[in-house]
Amino acid sequence: MTLLDITDLSLELPNGKRLLDGITIRVEPGETVGLVGESGSGKSLTARAVLGLLPDGARTSGSVRCDGAEVLGAAKRTLLDVRRSHAAMIFQDPRAGINPMRTIGDHLTEALRLCHGVAPAAAKEQAVELLRAVRLPRPEEHFGQYPHEFSGGMLQRVMIAGALTGAPRLLICDEPTTALDVTTQAEIVQVLQEQRAARGMGMLFITHDLNLAASICDRVFVMSGGRVVEQGTAREIFTAPADEYTRRLIAATPSVEAGDAARPGDAARPGDAARPGDAARPGDAARPADAGSGGEPLLLVSELSKTYHPRGRAPVPAVRGASLTIPRGGALGVVGESGSGKSTLARLIIGLETPDSGTLRIGGAERGAAQRGRAARLARARSAQMVFQDPYLSLDPRIPVGRAIEDALLLHTGLRAAEASRRTVELLGEVGLQAEHATARPRTLSGGQRQRAAIARAIAIQPELLVMDEATSALDVSVQAQVLDLLARVREEQGLTLLFISHDLGVVRRVCDETLVMRRGEIVESGPTEELLSAPRLPYTRELIDSVPRPAWR
Repeated sequence: MTLLDITDLSLELPNGKRLLDGITIRVEPGETVGLVGESGSGKSLTARAVLGLLPDGARTSGSVRCDGAEVLGAAKRTLLDVRRSHAAMIFQDPRAGINPMRTIGDHLTEALRLCHGVAPAAAKEQAVELLRAVRLPRPEEHFGQYPHEFSGGMLQRVMIAGALTGAPRLLICDEPTTALDVTTQAEIVQVLQEQRAARGMGMLFITHDLNLAASICDRVFVMSGGRVVEQGTAREIFTAPADEYTRRLIAATPSVEAGDAARPGDAARPGDAARPGDAARPGDAARPADAGSGGEPLLLVSELSKTYHPRGRAPVPAVRGASLTIPRGGALGVVGESGSGKSTLARLIIGLETPDSGTLRIGGAERGAAQRGRAARLARARSAQMVFQDPYLSLDPRIPVGRAIEDALLLHTGLRAAEASRRTVELLGEVGLQAEHATARPRTLSGGQRQRAAIARAIAIQPELLVMDEATSALDVSVQAQVLDLLARVREEQGLTLLFISHDLGVVRRVCDETLVMRRGEIVESGPTEELLSAPRLPYTRELIDSVPRPAWR
């Protein structure tokens, strides 16, 4: 029996806006079907329809049958049965799906006890076995821990274990590896594939990472504007796309392979295919004339170290003896696994953490402790800005994103209110947002839209140094290409210097002149990006490169 049979599914809001238009998708046992497309294309909404999680008041037509049960218009009891025993969903942000006040064991055993009638002792035993099945190293210990004690990759494994408690036949994965480093992503994907094979499940896999979709999906559906614009086997879609929209997505996807890394601007133009023979050294298209031309570098870090001292636990050395330089207008990439010290290094450079030892200079000025005077604090902020991985935590939820950008302009540039308002709209347009987004509060925007607003705010005051900590990980490939084009243009026009932290080695190859690799707080390898990714010296660096998803047919 077909596990999932969506036939001619359409969905309209009460105001008449159509969000889904004639969607037809099938998933068979043991098969992985991918849904790819940009934000707002209807991928997640289609997945939510399978579990009956649609907006209130939405009008639907067509049919959604999950393991033989009709979901559209179904009674509450039928929906509960589908969610408990037939289909489960893994969401993008695991921290949003687990109560931070309860232990991991409570999270896993609750469904077993309340939904499946398993006795408490047996529920604990099953939960520990599930944690072992998803390859957590110490399942008995992890059972009693809290979510804040887990890394993102570990917590995503917990979410997978939770989804498997009801032994579902269909597993829906909505961006389950977004923002994970490449080795952790590879481990999560392997866990999913192992569980699919062991249980005979089908998977509906939603992702904006086309390389990942090509590596694990049997068939792929490309969505745009609430419609399926193209479908076929993964090999057909990614080697010979028939639709212009699909070709544009593929052209905008960065690659870690030598010869595939198009320059910023090449891949983002609709209809352009990647031109392997044109792969110039990353950074050439964006580097100002004086980048690396001698003189004091814009950023100079020497023997920087930072150790944390958590209460009741052994000290944690986060950064150990880090030294690096970036010339004015240059771009340095920082790669490594989660916990390698990348974000701590960025926070030390930007001034959000105080180093235990070492020196740090930006623009020739010593970057010591934070200054108390208003003028000194403003000058410090103008010299360096940072874009964080989670934009929701860096944007004030009480004010519209346009106001946040305007405030930065008024504070740092001396523009009048009307001029700042006009410049805000220009900045929003440069990062792919519309003028109406200026009045939107962060909670009403998607994750990718919030990130674009955060980038617009950071570049608004024209800092000398821009630090980006996984700032493009949640963006669609076409929006990501647009943002990378913007950074290239700002580097060329304003001499912006870039410190670019990313787990996406393809993006690093496209953006950065030089790259360094961190492991356990230390810089273990560095060099020109092209050379480092093509011929790494260390096995650890080779492991990072080998973990990047590649098409299954290569």
